[in-house]
Amino acid sequence: MKTLGLLGGMSWESTREYYRILNETIRDEKGGLHSAPLLLHSFEFAEIAALQKYDDWQPLYDRLTKAALGLQAAGADAIMICTNYMHKCAPAIEAAISVPLVHIADAVAEAMQQEGQTVAGLLGARGTMEEPFYRERLQTHGITVLTPEKEEREEIHRIVFGELCQGQFLPESRDYYLSVMERLQTQGAEGIILGCTEIEQLILPEHTALRLYPSAEIHARAGAAFILRDT
Repeated sequence: MKTLGLLGGMSWESTREYYRILNETIRDEKGGLHSAPLLLHSFEFAEIAALQKYDDWQPLYDRLTKAALGLQAAGADAIMICTNYMHKCAPAIEAAISVPLVHIADAVAEAMQQEGQTVAGLLGARGTMEEPFYRERLQTHGITVLTPEKEEREEIHRIVFGELCQGQFLPESRDYYLSVMERLQTQGAEGIILGCTEIEQLILPEHTALRLYPSAEIHARAGAAFILRDT
């Protein structure tokens, strides 16, 4: 099997889900005692979040690129960024490494295409919803992205960093997200991309009739497919 390098800790709650899904998928595919060959660089998230808050991206590009190169040097056959928002650093990382980057938006787009869906609402951190790096990657696959209104985006972002990244999953926050999702459906969304890896721990399929695209789960399964490639 191939070895996958993970850029994690952003937050550790989402990285824990990546680790679980990757290993469960390999176990289910291979059977017995098989598990996923992984290398992990786990960041101190408070430092990352502070740089995000002040929009100081060059140090973030540098840190993630250095960590990706370290994973590559340690034997990783591909790199995964275990968070949606930090895929803003993906072009810098792809330019620096010589192994593939398994991109979260590519994996989500492929999952939508397999079901014949082309229009999705997007929930995530403020930057994931507002900046072009994520939407444009989806658009290259023919996916049209709908985003919440500005006030909704602010509240969604507050819940992500003020609650979900701190392990708080409150029913009232779930209800708020569901109300935003329903409004996006009235605008034409065929499904909802849970574009923050913590959100999919709050919103589960049993909470809505809308088709959900949980980005971390989809991304992790794409990573497992890479591990199993040509084995």
